[in-house]
Amino acid sequence: MNARATYFAATKAYQKGQYLAALEDLNRLLDIACDAKNYVLLAKTLIALKMPAEAAQSYESAARISSKKADEYYLRAMELYLEAGDEDRALLASKNLVLEAHQNPDIAFVLATIFQRRGETELLVGLRKPLIDSSDLRHLSLGLNLSHLGPDRDDSRRAYAKAVKLAPERHDLRFGYLQLLREICDFDKIRATTAKFGRGLESRDPNLFAHEQPFSSLVWCPDEEINSYCLAGTKPISPWMAQKRRAMPHDWCDQKIRVGYLSSDFWSKHATMKLLGDVLRRHDRSRYEVTLFCHTPSEFVAFNDIDRSQWGEIVPVGSLSDVQIAEVIRKRNIDILIDLKGHTRDNRCSVLNHAAAPIQVAWLGYPGSTLGIDLDYVIGDRFVLPDSSRSYYHEKFCRLPDAYQPNDPFSRPYPKEVSRRALGLPDEAFIFASFNQSQKVSAQMIALWSSILGRSPDSVLWLMTMGQETNDNLLKEFESHGVGAERIFFAQKIDYAQHIDRQACADLALDTFPYNGHTTTSDSLWGGLPVLTCKGTNFASRVSESLLNAIGLDGLVAQDPTDYVETAVELCARPDLLAKYREQIRQSRFMQPLFDSDRFCRHLESAFETMVERARAKIQPDHFDVPPLPKRSHPFASVCDQGMVTQLSDP
Repeated sequence: MNARATYFAATKAYQKGQYLAALEDLNRLLDIACDAKNYVLLAKTLIALKMPAEAAQSYESAARISSKKADEYYLRAMELYLEAGDEDRALLASKNLVLEAHQNPDIAFVLATIFQRRGETELLVGLRKPLIDSSDLRHLSLGLNLSHLGPDRDDSRRAYAKAVKLAPERHDLRFGYLQLLREICDFDKIRATTAKFGRGLESRDPNLFAHEQPFSSLVWCPDEEINSYCLAGTKPISPWMAQKRRAMPHDWCDQKIRVGYLSSDFWSKHATMKLLGDVLRRHDRSRYEVTLFCHTPSEFVAFNDIDRSQWGEIVPVGSLSDVQIAEVIRKRNIDILIDLKGHTRDNRCSVLNHAAAPIQVAWLGYPGSTLGIDLDYVIGDRFVLPDSSRSYYHEKFCRLPDAYQPNDPFSRPYPKEVSRRALGLPDEAFIFASFNQSQKVSAQMIALWSSILGRSPDSVLWLMTMGQETNDNLLKEFESHGVGAERIFFAQKIDYAQHIDRQACADLALDTFPYNGHTTTSDSLWGGLPVLTCKGTNFASRVSESLLNAIGLDGLVAQDPTDYVETAVELCARPDLLAKYREQIRQSRFMQPLFDSDRFCRHLESAFETMVERARAKIQPDHFDVPPLPKRSHPFASVCDQGMVTQLSDP
């Protein structure tokens, strides 16, 4: 039988579903004619026989022969290698198509899938746009999962709107869409989109909430039980994972504890370092070896204006996969690995699922249980982590005695006096303020603030500007509650030092909930501005209470939303009472623990010592409270004169 006849025989057998017969014909055919069409038919036959890796090889052979359809065949080979789990061969095949990856969503999909699995974040840049521009739901879903790479949030919203229309049954897409709508305060669309969940939200259906991202849940939901259901993008961890990690051989050092911090925020202008910087500097180097595993983007490192080595040894890991980062950490014999990000943007917390260190701890960046990540402890305090929350965490509680949040007084310039007129604010009005991010400003908050403004004549509200679209949405919602635009002022984004200065122009800061101000609240207190908050029911909603107690202002913690409104109205009408709180801040800023970074560091090191003692003794992690140090003189007492700093120099 000649080549032509053999090809038709193989084709006929394939069409009839006689795949083994087709395979026999094709094996004979390829001995005499290596045409591209023969390899394509062989690939299709192997796919039918559920042999994707072999089919991929056939498509590669066809690509090497064909000049017209080589790209098409290499793409099919990539897809099949990915299906077969052979990522390395898929990447080899992609070398012939790499120049098209930023325009072709099919190529981008294969590459992005592999790079995402490997945690190779930097290689994902540029692959997201073709995915979210596609009308294929697979492409859209993956592109939206990479939303942290896309600076254009408008593109993301359009992509989510498109995806929700294509797949209205996909709850994960609707939850993601809601998160972006919250960022622009589009309350009409938020209400309409939320309504499409039906009764699932009211019934607290775990199967529904499992489709939501953990961080997104914290923004709007104060219920710790519901927060614990939100596993989208994570996998439940098994107890054996931690047991196996803890049982691994480890070379402990008798002289020093080796602490590693993992973050993408190691640059001076980031909010995290304005909190943490001085604590890192104050670690006792005779007893602690400090390493920063840094995946900070290079463009942010370029903005850094201090010597980062004073924080610890910098080990860049941004270009490495999760597995490779874990290997680097193990080779350095890190005793305690602190993840500073959790489920927040640009995190690499999944590194901890590769047995990076014998003790693994969550702290500071994520206000909740870091679901799906192998952790021993979460660091908090008695306010953010009360005993009643234990059942909602897989981590054991390590509670510091004052506040879980460190504060670096050297990274914050001491506030200088600024006039209201210079900021375009009315001189005589009572000014309420909120400098929190837009996603924290819910319809409930606007209703409460409207009630406060309605009962407080000659008062205005000063908000952080969010962009024109967001500002317009906010004004529209206020107007629905009878508050005119003339009573809302927007604070422009300015230099950090200028922001600290201007806060004292307000009379009272109104906190948001269920997601409080965190660095925002401590910035306000540093700037001399009292902050009114409300008791919360999860970590994110208890942070301001923690900070206010650490500076001796527990009287500014309302018991519930009704009390929050009543207290705000009273403080507006009682300038004497408000003056008392301002004086307390002035006196307490350098007397209470909140801004005492040295005291904080000693408490943190005490926590580390307890963790290491237990681990070395083969005792399983358990909840513990760090005992407070004896009362002592605040390190800044010598540079304060009636609350005014005369000198602040780095230690």
